Amino acid sequence: MKTKLNSHTSSNSIPVQTPFFYGWVIVFLGALALFFSGPGQTYSVSIFINYYVEDLGWNRSLVSGFYSAATLVSGMNLALIGKIIDGKGHRKMVLIIPILLAITCIWMSFVTVPVMLIVGFLFLRMFGQGSMTLLPNTLIPQWFERKRGIALSFMALGGGIASAVYPPVNEFMINNLGVEIAWRAWAGLLIFVMAPIGWFFVRNKPEDIGEKPDGNGHPDNQNDINSNYTKQNKQSETNDVIKNNEQDPWTLAEAKGTRTFWLMLVVTAIPAMINTGLVFHMVSIMAEKGHSSSFAASILSIFAITQLCSTFIAGYILDRVQVNLVKAANFFIFMITMTIVLTAESAWLLILYAIMHGAFSSFEQVSTNVLWPNYFGRKHLGSIRGVATTAMVIGSALGPLPFGASYDIFGGYFEIIILMMFFPLLAGFFCIISPPPRKNNI
Repeated sequence: MKTKLNSHTSSNSIPVQTPFFYGWVIVFLGALALFFSGPGQTYSVSIFINYYVEDLGWNRSLVSGFYSAATLVSGMNLALIGKIIDGKGHRKMVLIIPILLAITCIWMSFVTVPVMLIVGFLFLRMFGQGSMTLLPNTLIPQWFERKRGIALSFMALGGGIASAVYPPVNEFMINNLGVEIAWRAWAGLLIFVMAPIGWFFVRNKPEDIGEKPDGNGHPDNQNDINSNYTKQNKQSETNDVIKNNEQDPWTLAEAKGTRTFWLMLVVTAIPAMINTGLVFHMVSIMAEKGHSSSFAASILSIFAITQLCSTFIAGYILDRVQVNLVKAANFFIFMITMTIVLTAESAWLLILYAIMHGAFSSFEQVSTNVLWPNYFGRKHLGSIRGVATTAMVIGSALGPLPFGASYDIFGGYFEIIILMMFFPLLAGFFCIISPPPRKNNI
């Protein structure tokens, strides 16, 4: 079926005609946005850290502290950005945010003193890790309901490809072209690729072009919705709650009145804290085990490739199994993963760690993206995900500094990894006791 604009569509929107559901174009654009969040993501920034520590003579705790503080402050603004996305729409913001991130990359190419570094980190995290991931994570659920898990899995490919590409590309550019050129290259791509593509092709929701979520196959009546959810997931009671949350979406104020909302904020923050700490110091962790920075970049790439490959499995399972149970099992597996990186020294065991960590991250990312619209509906998703992304960013802020302090105090990372292993256990328990909330439980 060809899609077309209804007469009520805003005048600044361009007509769209495709022989298929336009939501799949939106999925591709979401993946592209995730890819271009890379300059502000830890897997990319981590490759620059040794330059700041060794070439500029700054100690690791100072750089880690700057990164943590900048991440924390940037996270405080994401709830506001979520509200702006709800009000202004994704199409406008997908033009503005990449340009702001590009300007930040240009700033980073001139960093020579500590105060410039902390300012750069602040806006890298705000526009890269925060805003550029918030955009697709709130856009895709507008276009999909029954196929939300698989759609978000395809979208997650952008993040997986980015985490595989950025570390070795950054390593190459830094070693052969210099830090300045590396930052400016990403700025150019953001301005001349991401921003114009997003502006010309993004549409805020399917209703803007006369469509419904999931395309022609979207059920129009309550019985069909319930039947489809039941057939796919075999969890009829839970799916009734999800269906009701789609039809009667929660406001942010209503969501804050539930215990589940606050527990899921903690669950969102925990993997962000641990992952950021591990990835930020990956070069140093591998050096402690006798491996080079190139091997560390390879570990990050293997991590990303595994994440890329397993994201489809995650989407398939999450369309069929209750999301909080999938998350709980995933956290218990993560404890095993952390045990491997704690004790392993051989290259093969560290590669096994990278594979398991990549699989964990794919299930974590897709399950989180499924959880929020399933639990609270899609109408106010920008505001709700803005708060959730703030929790994630705060978690990220709490990661690098303890790892850096552990290295400076104890000469390694053994003690901090032991301490961090408690948190996945806590997160798994929170997931088990947190099914989708009902409005009459407020």
